[in-house]
Amino acid sequence: MKKKSSSKKRTSKTVRPSDRRDKSLRDHLLYLLKSGGAHISFDDAMGDWTLQLAGVKVANFPHTAWMLLEHMRLAQWDILDFSRDSKHVSPPWPEGYWPASATPPDEKAWTASMSAFKKDLRTMERLVSDRRVDLYAPIPWGDGQTILREALLLADHNAYHLGQLVMLRKSIGR
Repeated sequence: MKKKSSSKKRTSKTVRPSDRRDKSLRDHLLYLLKSGGAHISFDDAMGDWTLQLAGVKVANFPHTAWMLLEHMRLAQWDILDFSRDSKHVSPPWPEGYWPASATPPDEKAWTASMSAFKKDLRTMERLVSDRRVDLYAPIPWGDGQTILREALLLADHNAYHLGQLVMLRKSIGR
């Protein structure tokens, strides 16, 4: 004779506490990546930054907007590509993470860099949103990194440099 189980049968509508925690964590990560809380968004930091101001240097500040934008784009690309491609090779540090010049070569490079940054950020957001991705699993080709760690690293790195862009903008008087 079969014993009746006292637990309720799980239906497709039943949400386990671990499912809620997973969704909550993913939502918090997306909030950080998109500019949650004390962080400014990429669009708000960049605003209507013109090509003419992209290479402006101010006293006691080592970077131009172009340098920061390119650094953020390159670092974000590196973090994202490492997170999803076992064949990814990071550029050499530090020269591979900074542009060669303080000014963009032309407007096309400036707008292309902004577009690439936004595209890669959306890709990381999709990776974090994908419930098939185990945020806690070590990345097989890494040395202990997880998607959770890489997403937090990306959010932290972007927030730091977006703050620099805000200060640079204020110093320029924009």
